[in-house]
Amino acid sequence: MKSIKDFLRNDVEDISKLLCLALNKTQEQLYANLDYQLVDTELSVLLGYIDQRKKGKPFAYIKGSQGFYDLDFIVSPATLIPRPETELLIDITLNLLDKNKNLNVLDLGTGSGVIAITISEKRPKWKLSATDLSLDALNIARLNSTKNIDFYCGSWFDPVPPETFDLIVSNPPYINEHDPHLQDLRYEPIEALVSGDDGLNDIREIINKSTLFLNSGGYLLLEHGYDQKDRIVKLLEESYTSIKTFKDLNKVDRAILAKLR
Repeated sequence: MKSIKDFLRNDVEDISKLLCLALNKTQEQLYANLDYQLVDTELSVLLGYIDQRKKGKPFAYIKGSQGFYDLDFIVSPATLIPRPETELLIDITLNLLDKNKNLNVLDLGTGSGVIAITISEKRPKWKLSATDLSLDALNIARLNSTKNIDFYCGSWFDPVPPETFDLIVSNPPYINEHDPHLQDLRYEPIEALVSGDDGLNDIREIINKSTLFLNSGGYLLLEHGYDQKDRIVKLLEESYTSIKTFKDLNKVDRAILAKLR
């Protein structure tokens, strides 16, 4: 028999989280019962989790959920794992537009739905629509959603009905296909990460088509890679004004906001 204390000596990444998951305990309960002996069924489940984590499977996929902003979302290998950097898009949005108006917002490439759903939770008067190319991802987004959000399956603007929006927001793929760090992300859907030789194929398409779907004076808000800010600003300058750039909590260039001329 092995105790909680025995496993906490293990150097497996996220071992305390794996213990909490296998034993259905909080961190506080875990550390208050260090001498607890795992029964066979608990041990079997924990060893399965440890094996997955050692192979590189992210903890969020093992657990099946991930926190974002102050909410919890179901995730699966069909969706990206929500990251703290993307919370910046929520902060910008909530500070940008009037919460008391009936505004129309579109989330492109919604994945698990974290952007659209979080905005909808915080701004219940706004109408939210969201698209994704992956039907599997959209099914996860629908499971996560408790609000009346219109979900459409298709590439970027292709499935969107003929209407215009006050804000279009997106965390699109922006990693170049030769990036050596992709190996670290091998469990996540490659199509949600990679966008051509320079990582900008999808951002170009979104910028080029967005003008047809924005109200006059509407906004486009994009997450992007650490080294892409200047190139995206140049892409925006033809049709957009009041271009603002934002850094994430790590002081890395991460988002761009622009207003349609």
